Amino acid sequence: MPYATTDDSVKLWYEETGSGQPIVFVHEFAGDHRSWEPQLRHFGQRYRCIAYAARGYPPSDVPESPDRYSQNRATDDIAAILDALKIDKAHIVGLSMGGFATLHFGFRHPKRAKSLVVAGVGYGAEKEQQGKFRGEVEAVAQALREQGMAKFAEKYAYGPTRVQFENKDPRGFAEFKQQLGEHSALGSANTQLGVQGQRPSLYDLVEDMRKLTIPTLVLTGDEDWPCLAPSILMKREIPSSALSVMPNCGHTINIEDPDQFNRLVGDFIVQVEAGRWPKRDPRSLANSITGMK
Repeated sequence: MPYATTDDSVKLWYEETGSGQPIVFVHEFAGDHRSWEPQLRHFGQRYRCIAYAARGYPPSDVPESPDRYSQNRATDDIAAILDALKIDKAHIVGLSMGGFATLHFGFRHPKRAKSLVVAGVGYGAEKEQQGKFRGEVEAVAQALREQGMAKFAEKYAYGPTRVQFENKDPRGFAEFKQQLGEHSALGSANTQLGVQGQRPSLYDLVEDMRKLTIPTLVLTGDEDWPCLAPSILMKREIPSSALSVMPNCGHTINIEDPDQFNRLVGDFIVQVEAGRWPKRDPRSLANSITGMK
C-alpha cells in the first residue's frame, strides 16, 4: 500500500488514478479518502487524481495524542502527499475540514497550489458561534471515547446539514454512514480536539485572505447554514475568488450532488489551466451602487 511520511513521522495512505495535471482531494471530518470516489472516477479520466486518508483515519496512522493533530499539521500533510509523489504544484480540492486545510495550504504553501477549491467551510467560524462550536467539539470527542464509532455514526450522520443527502440519495447516504462508522474513534476524537477545536476563526484571517492570489473557488450548499456567511466573507476578501452556491444542498455536497459539484469544479479547473481565471477588477469595489458618483 502506498504511504507518504510526514515530517513528524506519520504515515498517510493515499491512492491515485489517471494522468495529467494533478488534483489532490482533501476529505471532511465525517468522510475519508473513499468519499472522493465520484470525483476520482470523473476527474481521473482527464487528470492525475490523488485522495488520501488524513492522520487519524485508517489506513493512515492514528497518533494517540491530540497534540499530534492541528490545523497546521493538517495543512502541511497536503504538502507531504505532494512531496511523496514528487509533485511540485497541484489543484487542491477540499471539503469542510479538508476545505479549511485547503485554504490554509494557500496561506502556508502558495507556490505549490495551482488553484484552491474551498468547499463547505465555515463551521464555528463566526465569532458569536465559536464558544458554542468548541463546546460541541468537546461533546463530540467525549461521545466518541465513551460510545465508540459505530454508535456515534448513527447519530452524527443525521446532522441538520446532512439530512438533505439522505432525502436525495438513501443508498448513497447509507454508504456514507457505514463508512463513517468504520473510522477510528480515537483518531476522530483527536481530530476534533486538535484540528477542529483549535483552528482560528476565518474572521481572524482576513488579512491573509486579502493577500491570496491563487485562483480560488468557494463552494457551499444553500442549506449548509453555518457556511453561508463565511463563504460570502471569503468571496469578499479573496481577490482571486468566485463563489458558487449549490441549490437545495447541505454539507456533503461532493457526494450529495456529485454531478453538479464535478461540473462546477471541472469548469473552474479548465479556466485556470487555460490562464483565463480573473482577479477582481478594482473598479467593482467603488463606493457607489450605480457607478455615477
